Amino acid sequence: MKISTWLSKNIAEGIDVSKIELPSDVSYDNDPDETVFFEEYKPCGYFCAKNHPFSTVERFGSWYYSRGQDKKAGIHSSEMKWHIFTKDKELAIKTAKAHLQTS
Repeated sequence: MKISTWLSKNIAEGIDVSKIELPSDVSYDNDPDETVFFEEYKPCGYFCAKNHPFSTVERFGSWYYSRGQDKKAGIHSSEMKWHIFTKDKELAIKTAKAHLQTS
């Protein structure tokens, strides 16, 4: 089943899908239609293979999947992962950028 179909089905059932976890059989079988935004905070260099804060927005049909790891978690951390689903492209991008800003 496509991610967009699965999300729309859940909406029709009255479920708030904004922070829903995708079932593994749905998430691993789908490639995004496009990557709308991607940014990674990687001050230690291109060849570092450890975890780095990042944000990405991917489009699945009419849905946008904004996800990443908050910059506040720090470099090489695996903490503070986040995601949202929305049909609002601007909200998805704004949220992704906000998670990479330092406060």
